[in-house]
Amino acid sequence: MGWFDFVLLIGIGLFFGYGLWIYNEFIKLGNKVKEAFATMDVYLKKRWDLVPNLVEVVKAYAAHEKSTLESVISIRNEVYEQMTVEDKITSDVELSTGIAKLMLLAESYPDLKANQNFLDLSANLAKIEDEIANSRKYFNAVVRMMNNKVEMFPSNIFASIFRYRTIKMFEADASQRENVQVDL
Repeated sequence: MGWFDFVLLIGIGLFFGYGLWIYNEFIKLGNKVKEAFATMDVYLKKRWDLVPNLVEVVKAYAAHEKSTLESVISIRNEVYEQMTVEDKITSDVELSTGIAKLMLLAESYPDLKANQNFLDLSANLAKIEDEIANSRKYFNAVVRMMNNKVEMFPSNIFASIFRYRTIKMFEADASQRENVQVDL
């Protein structure tokens, strides 16, 4: 065995060794992304289940605000467990906007703001919203790590070999960046 053959054999061994190591890194990051979304999904589901109670309390005080209430309920009536990850992210954006409108609507009804059920539901919703915000940050941090690994050299070569793709981050859409307007 010549010097060139030895160097070639070492190079091939290093290439395959790095390939195995990077493959395991993709697996670890992929599992972290799944864990991060599952954590966020728990809080999204909690909010999903809280919304009908909140709407019912508001409905008792604001019966003539039917369109706002109906839009929130129509979003909520989808079957959560059957939704894809993308559907959950899309409905979260819509539901966040609807909840913001609902809370602004409640501001116009002093009796409602003093109602203990409404206060309890609002406190629960505020806590869940904080948990969702924190889990979104964690999800996006893990997705960033995965996307860096998929896009940066030399791991991007192995990402294409192993068919790993970038993952979409959880972002607010334009409607969530604007102030919510409620016309009474």
